[in-house]
Amino acid sequence: MKEIIVQALPQLFTLENFVFVNLGIFIGIIFGSIPGLNGNLAITVLIPFTFKLGSIPALLMLTAIFFGSNFGGSITAILINTPGTNAAAATLLDGYPLSKKGKTRKALDMALAASTFGGLVSALCLLFFAPQISKIAIYFGAPEYFALAVFGLSVIASVSGSSILKGVISGAFGVLIATVGIDAVSGVTRFTFGSLQMYNGIKMLAVLLGVYAIAQMISRVNGTEEEDSGTELKKADPSDRLTFKEIKSTIPTMLKSSAIGAFIGAIPGTGGAIASYIAYNEAKRCAKPGEKFGEGELKGIAAPESANNGATAATLIPLLTLGIPGDAVAATLLGAFTMHGLVVGPKLFSSSGPVVYAILIGCVISQIVMFLQGKYLLPVFVKITHIPQELLTALLVVICCTGAFSLANSSFDVRVMLIFGGIAYFMQKVELPPVPIILGIVLGPIAEANLRNSLVLSGGSWTIFFKRPICLAFIILTFVLIWLLKKNDKKQRKMEAEFFEKYGENTER
Repeated sequence: MKEIIVQALPQLFTLENFVFVNLGIFIGIIFGSIPGLNGNLAITVLIPFTFKLGSIPALLMLTAIFFGSNFGGSITAILINTPGTNAAAATLLDGYPLSKKGKTRKALDMALAASTFGGLVSALCLLFFAPQISKIAIYFGAPEYFALAVFGLSVIASVSGSSILKGVISGAFGVLIATVGIDAVSGVTRFTFGSLQMYNGIKMLAVLLGVYAIAQMISRVNGTEEEDSGTELKKADPSDRLTFKEIKSTIPTMLKSSAIGAFIGAIPGTGGAIASYIAYNEAKRCAKPGEKFGEGELKGIAAPESANNGATAATLIPLLTLGIPGDAVAATLLGAFTMHGLVVGPKLFSSSGPVVYAILIGCVISQIVMFLQGKYLLPVFVKITHIPQELLTALLVVICCTGAFSLANSSFDVRVMLIFGGIAYFMQKVELPPVPIILGIVLGPIAEANLRNSLVLSGGSWTIFFKRPICLAFIILTFVLIWLLKKNDKKQRKMEAEFFEKYGENTER
């Protein structure tokens, strides 16, 4: 491990990487701070523009966007009582009341400190735990990889909304899309309909841009919601700044909340939103006399912000070690890793050790960069929230079309993007979740290839999947996970309903 880290450090500490980490954090905060936008959208839009970069600077920038967007969501939550991201919904409960008292800068400083603290805990967990989990790689063969892919597909249950059946339909549609083109084993063309442009299959990124970006842009154009123009960050007097004593008093809360966030983030199908709810309720439960949650209590900001940022890097643990994307952002990053030649899963650390460690250490550095940008560029981020939504939407559509065209300098990919954008938009209208499409596209081919190889090894016998202990364990875990995710989904919905009823409907985006 030490040798690999020594090899990774020279690859990490370059001017190029430093520039792109800073750029990623900056873009992430902007997208997170504007209601209706999010880090996942930013990652999706910018993936095509990273093809000319090396894998390390590209992935450092994309992960930095993820981290920055989580903090960015707290800015509008505190300023205008509207969370920029779902994970920031609990932050406004005390952030906005504190802002109304004329202590906007204190509230934002607390959010920044808590976000950095939680992010550092999460990034360190990723750095130290992920390589240990990956050591089981030597026991994996084709049957294990098939079972693992099926296990990953079971995450569809967590992103299916109110109906697992609808999620399965979307996931099956994604798997079907992945079969388009020439079969790598038999050489037979599948679902090409005589089009030479489809012989190489439908590019995942074109689908990704359509499903995530274009569909959201269509929704924004058709939306009728009035956007709050936001408020200016006035120059604060010294009494409005966060003091060391105040930070010290919130450290136990941040420690507990960061641990909650890291633990929940590492579980596929959860994420920062549920972590922030749990952390806020836990902080309120342990409140001391005189602490008035809901009226501008600093611990009411520290708890959800350290929890939702504590979940960020932790969501990459199952992704990098097992190839299982735990949420929509992880699914997008899975596509990004694949496009840059890194096959996530058990063998990632052995096959691309220096590159992976450079990215993991870079995740820690990203948290420090986020703190510095938040400290010195906060007024800039506040002003950016005033950009007209119409201008942003038009700009993003242009960027998406440019990115899709750049895949192969072909308008075909642009048409694919627009078609899938329309499909995803109508899927949302009938409550069919679009995220499983991406999971199906990514994991479907892995499952198919390893299923074939497994049956070849066993002479066509399906018993091979039940005779191998690790394989059987993953099959059992698949059914257990589906049951647990469904149970957790019902619990989360109940918790959110009680949370909103107890603390106010203004917490909903």
